[in-house]
Amino acid sequence: MNATRLLLISNSTLHGSGYLDHAENEIQSFLGGKSRVLFVPYAMYDRDSYAALARRRFEAMGHTLNSAHEPDSSIDRADVVFVGGGNTFRLLDSLYRQELLEPIRHRVAHGMPYIGSSAGSIVACPTLKTTKDMPVVEPPSFDALGLVPFQISPHYLDPDPASTHMGETQEERIQQYLEENDLPVVGLREGSMLRIEGSALVLVGRAAARLFARGRRPVESEPGARLDHLLA
Repeated sequence: MNATRLLLISNSTLHGSGYLDHAENEIQSFLGGKSRVLFVPYAMYDRDSYAALARRRFEAMGHTLNSAHEPDSSIDRADVVFVGGGNTFRLLDSLYRQELLEPIRHRVAHGMPYIGSSAGSIVACPTLKTTKDMPVVEPPSFDALGLVPFQISPHYLDPDPASTHMGETQEERIQQYLEENDLPVVGLREGSMLRIEGSALVLVGRAAARLFARGRRPVESEPGARLDHLLA
């Protein structure tokens, strides 16, 4: 039986609200009762401040939180892992250096809930190849956790027909990825999330998502849509 449980969030902060406010109901529904959360702060440089922010937010939701960079923290003593957003290259590089990739994969495969936001959602994918972040550090590999068999492009923005900017749109960058790679991509607009329970995948949150596949036209999916086919 597939025990995988994931909540993959496009963004940590939505315009007009505070940190994780827009995702609170989904997080609470996903976790159920009180949980011991292991926070992975490695996408940010100031890990102490980042951990303090996450701790306040999860304590307000009734959960305890320890950060992976703090003494005596352990994934073996956690009920859930939360990987926060920031720079994806820095995050993956630290996961390699701290030797956390395999322990996270093992615990998630055996049913530990995984929550990712932005960069934390991207590293749940097979690779980093759909990130927009600057490569401020060079991880040993672009290979990430591989908890899902597709890619995510968070903070997805639709082309603005009134814009005079001549650079690539996010859609064009995803199409460039698909010229070289086979895995489909979910463009998660801000406010949208993917909830995975075993072989079931549901788009939740406040915004639609845009699905990209090699050789096919993009498809819009509304909140509540079942996207189980992406797990095949």
